[in-house]
Amino acid sequence: MRAGVPGRDRRARRIDPRPGTAAVTGQAPRVAVAGGGIAGLSAATVLAERGVRVVLYERREELGGRLAGWPTRLADGSPVTMSRGFHAFFRQYYNLRALLRRADPRLRTLAPLPDYPLRHSRGHGDSFAGLPRTPPWNALGFVARSPTFGWRGLAGMRPRAALRLLDVRVPDVYRRLDGVSAQDFLREIRFPPDARHLAFSVFSRSFFSAPGELSAAELALMFHIYFLGSAEGLLFDVPDEPFPAALWDPLERYLRERLGVEIRTGSAVESVLPRGERGLLVGCGSGAGSVSGSGSGSGSGEELYDAVVLAADVAGLRALVARSPGLGGGPWRERVAAARTAPPFLVSRLWLDRPVAAERPGFLGTGGYGELDNVSVLERWEGEAARWAARTGGSVVELHAYALDPLDDPAAVRRRLVGQLHQVYPETRRAEVVDVRDEWRADCPLFPVGGYPDRPEIRTGDPRVVAAGDAVRVELPVALMERAATTGFLAANALLERWGVRGEPVWTVPPAGRPALFRALARLS
Repeated sequence: MRAGVPGRDRRARRIDPRPGTAAVTGQAPRVAVAGGGIAGLSAATVLAERGVRVVLYERREELGGRLAGWPTRLADGSPVTMSRGFHAFFRQYYNLRALLRRADPRLRTLAPLPDYPLRHSRGHGDSFAGLPRTPPWNALGFVARSPTFGWRGLAGMRPRAALRLLDVRVPDVYRRLDGVSAQDFLREIRFPPDARHLAFSVFSRSFFSAPGELSAAELALMFHIYFLGSAEGLLFDVPDEPFPAALWDPLERYLRERLGVEIRTGSAVESVLPRGERGLLVGCGSGAGSVSGSGSGSGSGEELYDAVVLAADVAGLRALVARSPGLGGGPWRERVAAARTAPPFLVSRLWLDRPVAAERPGFLGTGGYGELDNVSVLERWEGEAARWAARTGGSVVELHAYALDPLDDPAAVRRRLVGQLHQVYPETRRAEVVDVRDEWRADCPLFPVGGYPDRPEIRTGDPRVVAAGDAVRVELPVALMERAATTGFLAANALLERWGVRGEPVWTVPPAGRPALFRALARLS
């Protein structure tokens, strides 16, 4: 990290908040944050650091949202932590990393993986290790050595159409490409067929969407954030222990003990009802599988707040708004009601009685193997899995499959995934499964063709109520976990402005493509 810049990219952009006091003066306002995922934790942190009294509600017993973890016990008696699976913490995630630095200033719990390898069933593959990190040299270096792309593939593309990937500006990219699917866009620019799995594996499938459903604007934004617009590179870090131990337990201690945040897990915000000048009446109930909150003890009832941050997932936000007449403006409510979730995905984690081959990478993206999208060997980086593998002589392997048919049977999908694992890593055919855990979920936001104008925004029409999360629209080049953290910061900033308090600066990758010559040519295309 260079002085004044959160990463290595000198062109990273800083967006400063409005001027104001360093902290709240006088009677501190009281704010409810609905949702304990990345967005809610980000908003709660910024607010509490500036003297706001914060109560954080999370319907589950664990913090972390879609990155939560929970204890389970294997058939061999081993206590382990289960989660929804592998997540890559890219170096471009400036705001997420800023959040995590609150409890871990040097990010010691994030370990780098040496490569982001991709493999197709036809036998060819790609690697991002050792490439230059600064555009356009990273792209040229990739083309020079890629067996699936190469100079022939580059020469076969339609240059005028493809140049649009080099001039990605938000929100202009949505005006130009949101009406086209990712699949059709790649066909239009004649992206080499053998390399399409690369684009789908790295970018489209990251959104849990089939390429025919995903907006081409989101695909182009991904290319910009991770490859063509940023000098941070496409390699990433992973937590060296399960999510709770590495990320959320330390952050929870910071919030509770250093900032005085009241955290009520097992407590869901059911409704938010405006009560004029008195404030907002927040109605709560116990979350799934919970009788009461584990924070201050109030798991249900109604309380008045000065402001509210809505940081629930898509389904939770839709239900909350539907139960809250008068909350937010009419157009914003309509956007929330229209929000959709992506098709279901499956995470299957297998504890095997023997190891996979030593040369297998910690993470492998796959294409052409049926539903299988990637394979992780957890003991390559996660301490808990490594200790289990060392004690038993086995391996902990995780399989991901995205954009599945909602009518599919999860157990049948897992059986197919295991068969596909045997093709990718043949030595696993001899392994017995000690235990298995499946996570079948359908709660990630969908970014469909033409859907950008209908996304809910941070500002709801009521200045006391703001929204945050990866489904929330923000006109910055951010996505996935980083969009959640960024909107959390910006939602907190929007409330702090009302009280004359200076908020949190946010950082993004460069807001436009580079170099300038390519941008100019793209605008002529």
